[in-house]
Order: sequence, then C-alpha cells, then structure tokens
Amino acid sequence: MPVDQQGELDAMRRALLTMGAEVEHRMKIAISALIAEDMGAIDFVLDGDDEIDQMELAIEQDGLRILALSQPFATDLRMILATMRIGGLYERVGDLARGVAKRAVDLQKYKSIDESEPFKLPKPLVSMAVASLEMLVDVNRALAELEINLARSIREADDRVDDLQKEIFVWAQHEIPKHVDWTAAAIDILSVARKLERIADLSTNIAEEIIFLVDGSIVRHT
Repeated sequence: MPVDQQGELDAMRRALLTMGAEVEHRMKIAISALIAEDMGAIDFVLDGDDEIDQMELAIEQDGLRILALSQPFATDLRMILATMRIGGLYERVGDLARGVAKRAVDLQKYKSIDESEPFKLPKPLVSMAVASLEMLVDVNRALAELEINLARSIREADDRVDDLQKEIFVWAQHEIPKHVDWTAAAIDILSVARKLERIADLSTNIAEEIIFLVDGSIVRHT
C-alpha cells in the first residue's frame, strides 16, 4: 500500500505536540494542587492517564508502519525515531505527574497536625516544582518551534533541580528529629522531590531528542 510519507510525518508531529500539551496540562494541575492547594481539577489527573497511554501507542504504531512501508532516510528517519522516543518520555512524565497529584492530596491531611505550628512545604520543594514545570513548558516550546538553543538551555536547567533536591534531603534530616509527627509528611515530600527530579530528567531527555532531530547530534551522556 503506498504511503503519503510527508502527510504521515506531519500527522505524527501533530499527534506528538498534542500529547505534549496534554501532559503539560496534567502537570500544571498537579503542581497547582501541590503548591497552591488548588484541588479543583485534581480528579482529572488522579483518574488515570489512559488517554496519554493511547497517544503513545498510536505514535509508536504510526512510526513503525512508516518505517516498514516507506523506508525513510536522513531527516525523515530522525524525525520518526525521535518522535517515537519522545512519545515514550511523555508517557512517563504523565505517570509521574499523577504521582505528584496523589502526594499533593496526601499532604493536605498534615495541615492540621499541629495548629500552633502548621505544616508547610519546604521552600526548596516549591522552587523545585516551579522549575520542573518550567522545564516541561520550555521543552514543549522547543519541540513546537524546533528551537535547538532552547533545547540546549533545558539541559543546563536540570542542574538547578538536582541542587534543590539535595536541599530537600537536608531539610528532611533537620526537620524529622524536631517534628516527629511530621515524619510521614517528610517522607511524602521526599517522594514528591524524587518525582519532580525524574520529570526534570525526562524533560532533559526530550531536549536531547530535539537536538538529535534538528541536527543529528547525539548528546546523551555528554
């Protein structure tokens, strides 16, 4: 069966951009619930990410079909390979965003543990949530515009998130002995920090795929 290769590639790209926008939307809801206690749309994220999973599968299937029927090369081949890999990365971000949303709900119950000294999120976690969301937003823009310089800057931003995670470990070591009742909350915070760090890593991985797509450079592990 003949394949309209350019039409198929354009459709794959649109599907990937739609998937990225959907993952970003879910991430924004999760972060808003975490740092602003805005639970208005949290059930949308908590109810699952079947839609994201199906988007990833459709992109993978389309990519494999084009590879089998069209035998693309050069830029088109890079586009297919990068699109399939980015789809998998977005699916993992979606899973992690759901995990952040779950922890955001759990953390609400700790607000009333000690009314004389209310539990608050550590500032490094708030900064980390904002930074990881900004990385995802930026990488989506870099993908939409194929902006390689923005993709490179996202790789550099990952170091800031790593540093903030280290600050949260220090916070936990300091606060748990002082506030034993907060131990469970501190564990949830450490879990959120780990998820945010992974989201930042995945955004970095997507940025690396964008660089590969644009100029063929393989920058992973460099």
